[in-house]
Amino acid sequence: MPRFVPVADHGLLVEFVGDDAHHDRDEAAEGRANDAVVALDQAIAAAAIPGVVDVVPALVNLLVAFDPLVTDHVTVEAGVRSVLDGLVSVRRTPAVHRVPVCYDEAVAPDLGAVADACGLSTEAVIDAHLAGDYRVVMYGFAPGYAYLGGVRPEIQVPRKTSPVRGVAAGSVIIAGPQCLITTLTMPTGWSVIGASPTRIIPADPDEPFLFEPGDRVAFERISLDELPDPGGVEA
Repeated sequence: MPRFVPVADHGLLVEFVGDDAHHDRDEAAEGRANDAVVALDQAIAAAAIPGVVDVVPALVNLLVAFDPLVTDHVTVEAGVRSVLDGLVSVRRTPAVHRVPVCYDEAVAPDLGAVADACGLSTEAVIDAHLAGDYRVVMYGFAPGYAYLGGVRPEIQVPRKTSPVRGVAAGSVIIAGPQCLITTLTMPTGWSVIGASPTRIIPADPDEPFLFEPGDRVAFERISLDELPDPGGVEA
């Protein structure tokens, strides 16, 4: 069972992995926790618990925001507990998104460094990246930043010791077991290994983000000539 933590007067944090687990990171435990987070997010939406105004899923927990003039922590916790037993029955079939990536040196300034750090050729790094089993685990940090779990162990590299400024929107970046496609030109300490024309933030107010937590992503290689303009909110 998860742990319930009151947040201010209008939120309830539901934790499937506590802080202790992060001192000794267990990717398998995080994966199971994220499965539960995605399922509970969908279950709460289907249940329409009175007073709940938003649910924000993260990697191993989710925040249930509610109107304190309508309900309270105890009532919301009871509502969340009531849907826990039915998580599997409400889970939607995850969408699979095919995302093109160019790995040309002009848009992949860190590809060589990743290869050197992992003792691989650049082509081997590309092959490993294409072979990853990617799942959208959460949005965070910046608009449209969809964190993808599933980077293969042989190309997992840590963050840089200091961030690099001016990393372009549409950059495909990796750090540890995660990958994402940037949506803004901004600093990052992650390794830039490619670029994609895919727009993570479509021009559709009804569908603000391309991915949903739990969706799958399959990367497909393209050439530099097929990269018209990197994706993102600035494209």
